[in-house]
Order: sequence, then C-alpha cells, then structure tokens
Amino acid sequence: MTRTTPARPLDITGLFPELAPLARTAVRLHPRAGAPTAADSSIGGPLLWPAAEPWPGCPEHTGPWHRGLDPVGVRRRRRILAEAWARPRAEGAELLTEEERAIVDRATEKSRIPQDGPVPLVPVAQLYAADIPGLPCPEGADLLQVLWCPFGHGPDQLPSTELRRRTAADVVTPLGDVPQPSVIGDDGFLPEPCVLHPEQVTEYPAPHELPRQLAERIDAWEEGQAEEAEETEADDVAAEISYQYDLAVAPGSKVGGHAPWSFSDPFPMSCPECAGPVRPLLTLDGTEWDGGSASWRPVEDAGYGGHHFLGPARDTQLEIGRSYSLQLYVCRASPGHPHVQNMQ
Repeated sequence: MTRTTPARPLDITGLFPELAPLARTAVRLHPRAGAPTAADSSIGGPLLWPAAEPWPGCPEHTGPWHRGLDPVGVRRRRRILAEAWARPRAEGAELLTEEERAIVDRATEKSRIPQDGPVPLVPVAQLYAADIPGLPCPEGADLLQVLWCPFGHGPDQLPSTELRRRTAADVVTPLGDVPQPSVIGDDGFLPEPCVLHPEQVTEYPAPHELPRQLAERIDAWEEGQAEEAEETEADDVAAEISYQYDLAVAPGSKVGGHAPWSFSDPFPMSCPECAGPVRPLLTLDGTEWDGGSASWRPVEDAGYGGHHFLGPARDTQLEIGRSYSLQLYVCRASPGHPHVQNMQ
C-alpha cells in the first residue's frame, strides 16, 4: 500500500521566496510492520548477504558474557503488549494478566547473559536503489545495507553503525540463517521487521540552519498567527502553522533531505577521510509522527492517533536516546568514504 503525505498547509516560498533555493527532496520510508524478504527494501528485515562473507560482529563487545536483555524476550514482550492493546477490555480492567505481566517484567530486567565471541551486528535497514530515488551509491552499487551493534557506544551511548554497499546481482549464493546476538544492550536498538513505502517530499531547512534575519521573520510570522487567533478568540489552534513542525523537515525515517536539528544548534561535520563536506544519507527515527508533527501523518493512516504501543507511527520499535533520531551522513565527493553519525 502506498503512503501519501498530506499537502503542506501552505506554500511557504510564497511568503518567503528565499526558501525556494534551499528546498531539498527527501524520501520518506514509511516503514510498516510486515514480512520483508532479502529481496525487499526494509527496516529490520533480512539482508541480501553473500554466504561466503563473514557476518560482522562488534569488537568492543565480545564474550563470554554481557549484562543486557534477551532479544527473544524483548520480541515476546512486544507481541504480548501488542495483543493486549488490541483486545477489548472492561473499563478499569488490567491490561495484562498476571502471567503476561510476569513475562513482560522479566523481559525488561537486564541480567548477565552468555555471548560466544563478538556480539553479531543487527540488521537495521536495507535499501535498494531501484526503490529509493537518488540513493547515494558508489559506481556500480545498487544496494545499501545498515547494521549496528545493539549496545550503546561513546558518550551519547549510540549504536555503532556499519554500512555495506554492494551490487545485488553479485550475490549469487545468499546467506541463509543470520547470526543472532544472544544479548542486547537496549531494546530500542532491536528493530521489528518492516516493509517500506517510499515517498518523495520537499523539505526546507530547520529553523536552526536558516540565516538569522530569515529565521527572525519567520518567527514574527508565527507570532502574528498566534496574535490573530487570540484577537479573534479562535478555538482551533490547529489553524496556526508552525514552520518547524509543519513546513520544514519531515519526521520519521527517511533518505536525504535536511537534517532534523532539534536540541542542539547545527555544527560543522566533515568526511573523516578527505575532510570534505557531507550530506544527510539516512535518518532513522522510531516515530513516524507525534502530536507536534501530526500534519505529516499519511492520509492512509488518518484513523490512528499514533500514541499506542504499536501502530503505524511506531512499527519499527526503534528508540534512539530519549526518542530522538539517528542521522547518517556521507561524503559529497565519494559516498564510499567512511560515514558520520549524529543524534538529534
């Protein structure tokens, strides 16, 4: 099924023509729960992996054990909660049975779990160039694969990502069973299998990246809306349009577009190999939309509020930090150079 972003509330370039040359095309991935195969673009699905190529592990997380969560228990907990939210229950009735509650509680408690050798990396995303318009790939490659360690790394405790680019036709003998980690550090680093419904949209820079005078003019325009609503005693606050949340950067997982700067001001990033400029490659976000960005909710999902445990807004079950997003950037000169990652 396709996913269609509603038309933006207005053409912001009509009010601020300076934004027109700053427009970029992004591809919203619209991940939805499903059963993708290795032949599909997906988040959390199987990867088209050569049988002769060793599956990567994290050198910083090797055996014989780690303190963490059992991924089998994590997935079982998700199934139980999804089923519980879906079934009818009387007002005031408990969401879970005592048995279900015990399983759910156990799955959230970290314990010492054996791990033989390095922790296998977890498949996060697979993107075929044929499905994703403008996907940056080195010459001859048509497939991008993203894996990460399911433990936090560095001061921000982010998953350490690895990119693999390959030519799909070269994978004559694909790998069958993929090595699975016996322990993970964070349940938000274990994506559920989702099929993708790519859609191109137009984005403009986040307010943090705009020239100061332009940002101030947009602020004044937004304040003018609020004052007009107050003067007319309008009750429909949805009539007020936010540049940041309604017109600038699309929420959710996407390829390309603009960076979703939020809690920090933009800072310079460069290619680790050539020191050249980088551009956004992929944004991984656990939420397709929320209350602040509801105008981006696809038309086909209009009946969902997006606040349940599972549903189209949360199908991947990813969670980065405190519900932030993880962006991967690649070198503008050569997408084969090492990538850069950032959380916003």
